[in-house]
Amino acid sequence: MDVQGFHHVAIQARDIERVTGFYRDLLGFPELTRHLHPDGSLRSIWVGVPGGGFLAIEAAGGEPVSTPFRHEAPGLLMLAFRIPKAARAGVVDTFTRAGVPLEHETRWSVYVRDPEGNRVALSHHPED
Repeated sequence: MDVQGFHHVAIQARDIERVTGFYRDLLGFPELTRHLHPDGSLRSIWVGVPGGGFLAIEAAGGEPVSTPFRHEAPGLLMLAFRIPKAARAGVVDTFTRAGVPLEHETRWSVYVRDPEGNRVALSHHPED
């Protein structure tokens, strides 16, 4: 195989615009493109992930499933993005001002949920 790096991750969302707003407006990921179904309805929005690749936010018809922060179910646990240690206080302040509660914190990471409950980490591991 000739795997050359990360390409993208796709998540499904009932409210694509709201979820995209979290990643685009709060985290600062640039919106790259929008894709439509043949009938003209919104199928997906792609946002760029700093450092390479993108996050595809795809339309889903069902309701988001609420799970505890830690659970035993297999599958995607969280999306974790790198931040410099010096940015951590600003990250926490931005979430606080936006009304996004901190789900959990460790000495390296801050954990929140996007508008549909997906776990998101901002981490400066292993930088102390």
